[in-house]
Amino acid sequence: MLSTILFWILLVVYVLLLVGTSTVVVLENQQPAKTIAWLIVLICLPVVGMIFFYFFGQNVRHRHIVERRGYEGIADMILAQGAVSDGAEVAADLQPLARLVEHDAGGKPTAGNRLEVIDNGKDFLQLLLRDIYSAKEHIHLETYIIADDGVGRLVRDALIDKAKEGLEVRLLYDDVGCWKTPDAFFEPLLDAGVQVAAFLPVRFPSLTRSANYRNHRKVCVIDCKVGYVGGMNIALRYVSSRLGVWRDMHLRARGPLVGDLQRGFLQSWFFTTNMLHGGERYLPRHIESEGGCIAQISVSSPVSRFPSIMYSVAWMAQNAKRYLYLQTPYFMPPTHVLSALQSAALAGIDVRLMLPEETDTLWLKWANESYCTDMLRAGVKVYLYRKGFLHAKALVMDDVCCQIGTANLDFRSFENNFETNAVIYDKEISCKVKDVFFKDMEDCLLLDRETWEKRSLTRRWIASHVRILSPLL
Repeated sequence: MLSTILFWILLVVYVLLLVGTSTVVVLENQQPAKTIAWLIVLICLPVVGMIFFYFFGQNVRHRHIVERRGYEGIADMILAQGAVSDGAEVAADLQPLARLVEHDAGGKPTAGNRLEVIDNGKDFLQLLLRDIYSAKEHIHLETYIIADDGVGRLVRDALIDKAKEGLEVRLLYDDVGCWKTPDAFFEPLLDAGVQVAAFLPVRFPSLTRSANYRNHRKVCVIDCKVGYVGGMNIALRYVSSRLGVWRDMHLRARGPLVGDLQRGFLQSWFFTTNMLHGGERYLPRHIESEGGCIAQISVSSPVSRFPSIMYSVAWMAQNAKRYLYLQTPYFMPPTHVLSALQSAALAGIDVRLMLPEETDTLWLKWANESYCTDMLRAGVKVYLYRKGFLHAKALVMDDVCCQIGTANLDFRSFENNFETNAVIYDKEISCKVKDVFFKDMEDCLLLDRETWEKRSLTRRWIASHVRILSPLL
């Protein structure tokens, strides 16, 4: 009798929690696809779905943390600490893109940049270590992952050496990205005087409030003269992976663009540590021109009113005149980005999408597969990279504009993560990105629509069901 009463009490409590949680999901006014996905999880996975939402789905609480700390307002404080570029004039047909990127806390286009495209981990590591050891004043490193392995320890020891020389060295890492990195890894850094901070630390019960909003940026600024941004973290697998060749893309910059990367780092650093750094030491009034490239930095965060990275991808798809080539490890785009790509292909634009054949997570592979069908039916050429794992986040349009950065083409990067992309208005760099794409095509399988749609029913069933949850992955 007592057990029966207890059962009914627990059932009523659970139903009330379910109704209340479902109401919260609906009132968040997210994209309908994400709202429906959460409702399916909550209803179809009793108890488990509630736990999953409690840990990873409470966007209201997550947003409250970021807004309470005034993340967007920090950008204005940082800007007040240093010079603001007058900007550079881009081609008339690309000016709308430049204004779009600038509108949401991005930097203005700057001229006089010398940019270098890095397409493999070995070159990236060598260049990064060389620049770190050449530093004279300060080193700012912001990364999603710094692993306790051969590469992580190499970079850590380099930072320690420079700190012992008296340089200011700051390391900002994402706490979720570094879950597997033990605290002992950071102790030598702290002992040497390196300032180390974890972005939105996740410790139970804090997990329920901050596990979903991550700093996915990979940025390094050295003396405000050299800057890096792109897809590569600080870990051995970016040099040598169990999946084979790890294909990635990073950008090394000299010139005024580095100042915008610096501002982004200082914003994240202040958000995390409440320590504001500015002035001539960190944001020089004048950064010498190093080349002829025009470029700007595009940033996004969970509290962005207008997610410029997502909008810029859609704009490039809608305004391409000849071609648009995209590389990404995870392809789960919001509906309007998907529609923009399909519309471009249907209008006769040469749209090509390159994905890894094997991903580092099985369910993400299935999610990718479900969207491949949509692309193929619209006439998009879909390539699966077979030589290893494709982790590059890059797109290039018409030999005139390209993007290289940290954002994947998925819901998480566009809506939940802190991301940074470089938008480059330069023929030479755009052609280099295109050349890398063509080189990678040699190691790809070009999907045939008829063959693809003859996949086994089981494989299609799994992919279609995983797609329902893609807004949550």
